[in-house]
Amino acid sequence: MAAHRKPRQRPLTGPAARTAATLALAGAASATAFEGVGHAEPQLSPAQVKAKVDQLYQQAETATEKYDGTKEKAKSTERSLRTLRDEAARKTEQLNTARSALGSAAAAQYRNGAIDPSLQVFLSSGPEQYLDRAAYVERADARQADKVTRVRKQLGRLAQLRAEANREVGDLHAQQADLKKQKTTVQEKIRTAQAMLSRLPAPERARYDAQDAGTAAPHADRSAARGSVIAPNSRAAEAVAFAYSALGRPYVWGATGPASFDCSGLTQAAYRSAGLSLPRTTYTQINSGQRVDRSELAPGDLVFFFSGISHVGIYIGNGEMIHAPHPGAPVRIAPIDQMPFAGAVRPA
Repeated sequence: MAAHRKPRQRPLTGPAARTAATLALAGAASATAFEGVGHAEPQLSPAQVKAKVDQLYQQAETATEKYDGTKEKAKSTERSLRTLRDEAARKTEQLNTARSALGSAAAAQYRNGAIDPSLQVFLSSGPEQYLDRAAYVERADARQADKVTRVRKQLGRLAQLRAEANREVGDLHAQQADLKKQKTTVQEKIRTAQAMLSRLPAPERARYDAQDAGTAAPHADRSAARGSVIAPNSRAAEAVAFAYSALGRPYVWGATGPASFDCSGLTQAAYRSAGLSLPRTTYTQINSGQRVDRSELAPGDLVFFFSGISHVGIYIGNGEMIHAPHPGAPVRIAPIDQMPFAGAVRPA
């Protein structure tokens, strides 16, 4: 039987070889071209980059205001916890005094389960056991019974303090975890915005930076502008004067001055200089006075922006405000129609 062999293919030569090579190269080039189209990232125009950066900064500021609010809550929780610890220490002293009054023998029994004079070491079963054993005192002596009753009340108050302190500690831990998340959010938004700006061509970046510098008038011009401000009261005039003095200082999220500010930190510091205490965040400051219609704005009024009340400035007249815009942009003068207006308040 004859063996079946596959005919040997003869290599292409001459024009046939050149044609095959040309087709192969064309196919490879086409594949590469389509592959590039499939994976290419769209190039944003400078205007689109600016819009995206502004959006990122606005989102960062929203997160900053949440951070500021949570930080204030954490401070309040810490103060409450200190108060509870102080009260627990006083109650422990009173309890020790009452214990001594019950007599040396009873005191010796009670001391076996004594309460540690700090909130960290709470009640053991010792005091209750002692009181059970001391019940005979109530039957034996009315005065002793009164003392036992007082001790019972003090024990109850200490148990209540323990529960309250545990809740406060839990709240504080949750607030600290929120602070960490909010801080991360702010930092990520800022990093993304700065990375986008760094990719702009040099002329466009210079143009953006010039726009972002805003109006920071020379000192002489600031004095003249302050002198022309007609505020509804002396407190508002002092707040406006402070805002003028802060022109050119950097934006730093979470800052309340004197070297740097975020938006609500600037307005808080301005009114603090005038003797009025404002809350820390935009969404609490908007409830810190009389609401004012846009057509009735006067120097010193606080003006708020965006639907989430995430930005605030201090009105200085002529449709302008002084505000701390965002990272990379110093405290500056800007028109209030630069952002979506959300409301205004006259602090009181």
